[in-house]
Amino acid sequence: MTVKLNKTAFDHAKELVRKGQTVKDERDDWSEHAPSADDENAYLDKHGFTDYGRWYLGIDTEMDEDTKGHYKFPYGDFRRVRRCGVISAESRAAQNDYDDITRAVAELHELLDGDHA
Repeated sequence: MTVKLNKTAFDHAKELVRKGQTVKDERDDWSEHAPSADDENAYLDKHGFTDYGRWYLGIDTEMDEDTKGHYKFPYGDFRRVRRCGVISAESRAAQNDYDDITRAVAELHELLDGDHA
């Protein structure tokens, strides 16, 4: 599996943070706020894979672009950037040595907790 940063999603997340479309929840909240499989399917049905991919900071280059398995490291709920999702992605990316994703998510975390707090 080759996972790399999804620059389009990273730019999308930064734009959402700049616009204030965020939720400043706690790390442990992600289990309650992460999109469910039904949420993902409903979003896909309405928006397609291109828009769906903008909510995932990683892409698995070995998986077909038109599969959910291609997209890794969700950071929001398809409406807002959720701090708990960013923290979860940051931790998982670091554990798996995805350095480009780790750096990007750390930047998002700083944006959320820094000047935009």
